[in-house]
Amino acid sequence: MSGAKQSLEHRWIFSSRYIANQIDRAKLRFTLTYRISTRITAGVEYNPLADDVHPLANILLLEETRRRPAVIIGTSTDRIGTPGGQAYYATFSKNLKRETGLPIAPYVGMMYGTYEDRFRPVGGLNVGFTERWTALVTFDGVHAHQMLNYNYRQHVFSFLLVRGKNPGVSYSITF
Repeated sequence: MSGAKQSLEHRWIFSSRYIANQIDRAKLRFTLTYRISTRITAGVEYNPLADDVHPLANILLLEETRRRPAVIIGTSTDRIGTPGGQAYYATFSKNLKRETGLPIAPYVGMMYGTYEDRFRPVGGLNVGFTERWTALVTFDGVHAHQMLNYNYRQHVFSFLLVRGKNPGVSYSITF
């Protein structure tokens, strides 16, 4: 979720992901979320190879302004590579294009993962190359993951590198 209020034109988001060389829970994943308001989404994640279901939620507590970063809290499954668990997180994000002239938007925060019962720092950097092409590097508290995204209308196609080596693909649609 970005640091701005989201449109309510398309409230549903369906996503699928496949990653090679992963444990069953992380290899194949489907999510379905519903945008309750411009600031709140909720849904479910299903990992069919592990017969694993978890809740998803994002709440935009503070919208990004010219001077202030956005504050987002939420929950999802624990990080990639864990065989189970739920994660709870809080992040600060800010689009820095106006300040730097570069199409970058970093985020930093903390997450608590129930699999290892501990807090970890998280962060990432989104880079916009064009209106349709973006790249995202994320740090889940243990490993870095890279993603190249192509946006076309309501569709997002992604190529992933988990831990910089395990390839994956993802597809999302909003409706």
